Amino acid sequence: MAETNAPAPQTPAPQTPAPQTPQPAQKVKTASDSARSILKEFKDFISRGNVLDMAVGIIVGGAFTSIVSSLVDDLLMPLIGTLLVGINFKSLGVTIPWGNHPYLNFGSFIQQVIIFLLTAACVFTLVKTVNKITHKQKAAPKPTKDQELLTEIRDLLKAQAEK
Repeated sequence: MAETNAPAPQTPAPQTPAPQTPQPAQKVKTASDSARSILKEFKDFISRGNVLDMAVGIIVGGAFTSIVSSLVDDLLMPLIGTLLVGINFKSLGVTIPWGNHPYLNFGSFIQQVIIFLLTAACVFTLVKTVNKITHKQKAAPKPTKDQELLTEIRDLLKAQAEK
């Protein structure tokens, strides 16, 4: 039998686990912490200027919509009805002759479309006017450092020339 010089298989040495450092106790989030966090986020959200502006805009917009609705319901639609030979748009509709005989009141729908169009036209005009005003109020851009230095040098040279 021939002898082989093959190395004997080695078994890996047992590794000892590294000593573990104690982990700090993780803070458990309680319901009161979560509520405080949500309240803080809500306070930050509400205190932003844009949110307050938006709230005022919504309130004023609601009041404006009621004015436009009154304009359409009380002034425009009676005039349009008079021009169209006495048609009352509030009662303009059709009854479907089958089933439980539903009444389709499309006159009211026409009024709501007119209210929407008038409101949209007023808002468009308002936004366009505000954009024109704010566009005119924009200040000239602030000069760069280089421009400031050049202006200073120019002023110094002008002052020396006058002496």
